[in-house]
Amino acid sequence: MDNKRDRSVGNKYLIILMFLMLLFNACKEDKKEDSVKEEITVVNAPKDIFEFGFNLNNYVVKRDTVKSGESFGQILEQNKIGYPKIFHIAEKTKETYNIARFFQKGKPYTILCSKDSLELPESFIYQPNKEEYIVINFKDSIHAFKSRKPITYIEKTVTGIITSSISETLDAKGISPVLTNKLADDIYAWTIDFRRLQKGDRFKVIYTDKYIDDSIYGGIHDVKAAYFEHNNEPFYAFQFETDSVKGIIDYFNDEAKNLRRAFLKAPVKFSRISSRYNLRRRIAVYGYKVRAHKGTDFAAPIDTPIMATANGTVTKSERRGGNGNYVKIRHNATYETQYLHMRKRNVKVGQFVKQGDVIGWVGMTGNTGGPHVCYRFWVNGKQVDPFKQKLPEAKPISDSLKARYLEYIKPIKVQLDSIQFDEDVPEEHFNENLITQNF
Repeated sequence: MDNKRDRSVGNKYLIILMFLMLLFNACKEDKKEDSVKEEITVVNAPKDIFEFGFNLNNYVVKRDTVKSGESFGQILEQNKIGYPKIFHIAEKTKETYNIARFFQKGKPYTILCSKDSLELPESFIYQPNKEEYIVINFKDSIHAFKSRKPITYIEKTVTGIITSSISETLDAKGISPVLTNKLADDIYAWTIDFRRLQKGDRFKVIYTDKYIDDSIYGGIHDVKAAYFEHNNEPFYAFQFETDSVKGIIDYFNDEAKNLRRAFLKAPVKFSRISSRYNLRRRIAVYGYKVRAHKGTDFAAPIDTPIMATANGTVTKSERRGGNGNYVKIRHNATYETQYLHMRKRNVKVGQFVKQGDVIGWVGMTGNTGGPHVCYRFWVNGKQVDPFKQKLPEAKPISDSLKARYLEYIKPIKVQLDSIQFDEDVPEEHFNENLITQNF
């Protein structure tokens, strides 16, 4: 009996031992599978990155900016392209875009190279500004083309209450100073003196911001409409195109009256008058002899843009004697203006220019002791002091356009009137609305 009991107990222990061994081996297998699983790494394909119409993942991408004195040919030579091919590239693409002529220091460029050990250049992309780019391909056949990055315009609104100045009010909201300039210089220059705003004056503006490639801020594009309450008096302004052929855009109030005058007050912004029109001026360098000064000098830094003060046609654009580089514009049968001492001219004879167009840049060419533009003004062929003239208002809207204008501004006025001022809402607000996209 004892032997039977001992054998029975032994069998039980044997069964338990075998079960434990099977369990141990199963755990080992699970751990082995887990270790195998841990060693498996999933590699995702790189996300496509497109720019300038190329998938950049297919190239070795080299980016840089043009250095002082550096030429297009030098950059290509530094990137393994010989001069015979460089000359061929330059000649072949000259008619499409003469890149050698417009190559400028500080401008960015991108070279797309083959994705192999040689890394030979296949395309060269030059960016003369934020929006445009020039592509020169020379992998197989040589060709060039000019294109633009996609531009997105976002409509926004902003309101404010004046406590000191409009620039401080907008700056506190993080709004570009360009909006201040547009309101003060382009829209309300002749109806509101922004140097004499009152505390409590308030405004609201509908404007559009520009974005390049959906990510690069391109600045304020334009102002669609504005409302300014100055000394408790309302001033509406609505943008409206009066001449689609010449591209003339003006601002009118809610009764279709043009807000601007025919002439700007000055041909440059942020300047000071360094010498006025004076027919009895005496100058020490000339022995204090009377030498009439028939212009008004606006001192400004070199390269400050010079603007046409009114719509007109360029009659002279040249460099001559004491005038240096200068431009003369005929505005109508009565008025002409002239702009002297430019560093560089930006218009040609016969060209039609609109008020505010950049016609050149401030310089020191001709007889001048410092950077400025000498602004001269003619009335019926005689030079006069523009500040003593009763200058005409801008051309009123035609009867045929007036009805269309009043109908056009109806929904915009409703939109403007519905915008709440800052004191009527708990915090600053900006209403954004995607309005258009150009390619």
